[in-house]
This record gives sequence, C-alpha cells and structure tokens, in this order.
Amino acid sequence: MKVTKAMIPVLLVSTFFIFGCVYIVLPEGLEEAGNAGAENLSWTGMVTNVGESESGGLHIDITIRNDTGGWNTMRAMDNKPAILTTSDGATANCDTVFVGTGGHRLAPGFQMRGYTTGEQDQPEIQLLYVECEGDLAAAGSTLAIEYYDFSGELDYYVEIEETNREEGRMELNLDEVVTDLTYPVASPIEGLILDAEVEITALSDNIVSLLDVQRTDAGFQFTWQNFNPSKFALKTHIGIPPVIGGDGILYGVYETLDIPAVPLTPALSSVEWTTTVVVPEDVSGFYILLSVESKKPRTYSNYVIDITGE
Repeated sequence: MKVTKAMIPVLLVSTFFIFGCVYIVLPEGLEEAGNAGAENLSWTGMVTNVGESESGGLHIDITIRNDTGGWNTMRAMDNKPAILTTSDGATANCDTVFVGTGGHRLAPGFQMRGYTTGEQDQPEIQLLYVECEGDLAAAGSTLAIEYYDFSGELDYYVEIEETNREEGRMELNLDEVVTDLTYPVASPIEGLILDAEVEITALSDNIVSLLDVQRTDAGFQFTWQNFNPSKFALKTHIGIPPVIGGDGILYGVYETLDIPAVPLTPALSSVEWTTTVVVPEDVSGFYILLSVESKKPRTYSNYVIDITGE
C-alpha cells in the first residue's frame, strides 16, 4: 500500500480527522470510548474449548471481549487462582491462569484469544486459558476469574502507578462452549475503525499519518510520518503499534509507549520512520491498534486503523 499525501492546514481541535477533504468531528470521547448506549460495562469471557491438561486436570480455552464501552486493558489478578465450582457446589482452586490483553489496550467491541510475549523480534504466543489440577468434572461447572482492568485516558503516569485500576469478576459456564466466534471485531461501533489514509491530530497539532504498509517475510513494516506545524522541534510518541488479526491474537510485545525511539520533527517540517511487528504468514484480516501522544506529553489517544486488505 502506498499513500501520497499533501501538507494540510494546522488543525485546531484534536478530535478532528480528515477523510479526503472532509472534516469529521467525532462525538465527545469517541477515540477513548465509543460507548454510546452501552449497558454492559465489563469484560466478557467465553469458553471456546474444554479438554484435559497435560497433567490430567481440566484445560479451559478462553476468549475475552471488551464490553466496557471504551479502550481498556485487563489482566487476571496477580497470584490469585480462578475458582471452579462443580455441579454439586464443591469448589477447587485453578492456579494456572493466563487471561489478559498482554498490557495493550483493546478497542471496545473487539475480542481476542491470545497475545505475544518475549522479545519484539522473537515473540512467543500466549493463548488465554485456565488449568485446574485434579480429577474434576466439567459438566455443570462454572469458572470465576477475578481481574483488574484499566480504563480512562491513557496517561503514562496513571498507568505506571495503576491509579486507574478497577476490579472485576468474570463468570464462565463450562457447559456453554462457543466455537463459531469471529475475530477480532465482535460488536462493530460506528466510526471506530478508520481507513489507513487517515491523518491523526497529535500533540501540539502535529499530524501523524501511515504512509506505507509492507508485508515482509517476518510480518509487517509500517512507515509513519509526523508533520510539525509549530515553531518548535518536538517528538510525537506512538510506541510500536501492535496489530490484531483474524485469528484473535494480539501481535506486538507491549512496551511503555515512549521507550521506542522516534525522530525529532523540526519546526514546520516532516519526518518519517518505521515500526515492525512479527506476525505469521498465514494470518490475515489485521487492524492496527494505534496510540498517539495527544493533548499533553505522555498522554495518548487510541485509534483502530484498518489494514485488512494487506
């Protein structure tokens, strides 16, 4: 994909986007929320398979869906087991719990079944599942997973200190196994998914654009441009944007967004740089989950960019 862009006027409001020559004013908070009419403001878990673990206990594959109404990240509570309740009311601790978004914020209405860990250039896939030791019957059983989630404006200091942390509880019925899920979009939200040609207003009215997408032997290479209309040189951080594909895996190892190097953009000028993400060759239907430094330093707005055709 090649995208050629002309310089655009300085934009005065950070919630304006440009599609062609048309300015579109997004509803209040859409880049963070997209939650008009939302009622179920929580994460939803779905059982996709129940089988036997290598040790002979229960293995439960799980998909999570972001029904919070806004961009959100979640993880199972640290060092806390999931609780299996059998049909006769007995309970058992399930100590192996891999449930979460891998540190990334997931768009509202999206669902996933795994994420990547390890190094950026040699990631490992971590599927979402729970395992329970012992001779346990799955029929008639339920599974409860307590988790933390993090919503609101994506602010570096808030995220590091976890002052926006909230607690939730996910209840799963092991008799309700879902096998026909479509990834990654579960509940489409009007206006949430943006075309690859979108130009995004960033910090100090800078404009971030995706110039090019290349599918490589290892995955994707993205070429980004930042146009700085101000009188001062500055940097616009976007981290290393992850992608989520039609297999429900969120690819791209999480890092604090201002750690990856980004070039300094001189006043009244533009710079380009690239980011990469490792994805399997046989997976398609990808979306970029992009966080752009906006409003003030180390505060970010979130966007979904459609690259499903790549």
